[in-house]
Amino acid sequence: MSKSVKKVMEESRNRGLEEIDLVDKGITNIADVPYLLNMRSITTLTLSHNRITKLPDAVANLASLENLNLFNNDLETLPLTICNLPKLRFLNCGINKLQELPKGFGACPTLEVLDLTYNNLTDRSFPGNFFYLAPLRALYLGDNEFEVLPPEIKNLVNLQVLVVRDNDLISIPKEIGELTKLRELHIQNNRLQVLPPELGYLDLVSPKHMLRADNNPWIKEIADQLVLGTSHVLTYLRTTGKDGYEERYKAVKAMNSAPPPKKEREKTLKKKKDKK
Repeated sequence: MSKSVKKVMEESRNRGLEEIDLVDKGITNIADVPYLLNMRSITTLTLSHNRITKLPDAVANLASLENLNLFNNDLETLPLTICNLPKLRFLNCGINKLQELPKGFGACPTLEVLDLTYNNLTDRSFPGNFFYLAPLRALYLGDNEFEVLPPEIKNLVNLQVLVVRDNDLISIPKEIGELTKLRELHIQNNRLQVLPPELGYLDLVSPKHMLRADNNPWIKEIADQLVLGTSHVLTYLRTTGKDGYEERYKAVKAMNSAPPPKKEREKTLKKKKDKK
């Protein structure tokens, strides 16, 4: 372990610091970091821009931890014991190599913000209880490999921000209309042609609310409304009757056509050294 890591840890222990910054220290195994896994009083641990491949089960010892930042590492999995952290509110695992989440992950009792951007996740990566993360306010799933979102997403009743840009999405479930607290939805750069009419009843146009839907192979009617603005899209989704969107949506679904081909996109995001 480098001298700089030892210095940080000795200072943190001697001063009783609640926040520990170990950004870009060349760490591969946090079990080797002196004192760390016995520091039950720390609330924030930043380990971004390292080379960590695995978290030990003993991470559960950090009983006061509220914010865990593992952005830009080499994690392929997470330990189930991470859900034993009773105060964890923010978990950032962006830019890693995750292919699935551990069974039982939905039991994390206090998790509010989960960033899984730029991993190797698909719609089969979630454990059965994932969508029972009732406290979750923000879910970042951009730059993964999702083709669909499970209808169980409706159970994330407190969700305010959902980011699924830059995936392979071919459909959005109608159940998204039950997320009445949603104020930001990012679905750009996917393979979407239509949207469920239920989406039109969400408030995504108020100040500081947002719908991003560009760069999808939309049917002409949605593409035309998107040029005019988000409010026009949402208004159109609510139209009924013979010439309304609801009938157009049903017609497109009834055709059961093959989805648009996957985009030739390559994950070329460089691992920057700035903090996140």
